[in-house]
Amino acid sequence: MRIIISNRSGVPIYEQIKEQIKSAIFAGVLVEDDVLPSVRQLAKDLKVSVITTTRAYSDLDAEGFVTSVPGKGSFVLPRNKELAKENAFHKIEEGLNNAIIAARSEGIDKKEVEARLNLLWDIGNEEKDD
Repeated sequence: MRIIISNRSGVPIYEQIKEQIKSAIFAGVLVEDDVLPSVRQLAKDLKVSVITTTRAYSDLDAEGFVTSVPGKGSFVLPRNKELAKENAFHKIEEGLNNAIIAARSEGIDKKEVEARLNLLWDIGNEEKDD
């Protein structure tokens, strides 16, 4: 797992770490029982404060992505299907929102967008059947 942080981003560093670990879990890069780097090791690797990595791990623990075992480390919990589905919906909503903005800026109406979505959906289903 590779974490890239940006000091120029408006997103706090602990949030960048947390979101990248969550993305790795959703993508299957990190799976159940995988051990995350220690808080200190991750801080050293990323050249950030231990407080920053502790906050990221604490948030991941509170959100049900990892569990921390004192003296042993932090481990990835079984993938929660509801969280995965919610993450997928979030990505879909972002993409659809961008499509709506583009359509409105070019004067394309809702029915035309729906027709294109249906076409793409059907093409996707045909590809799965192959």
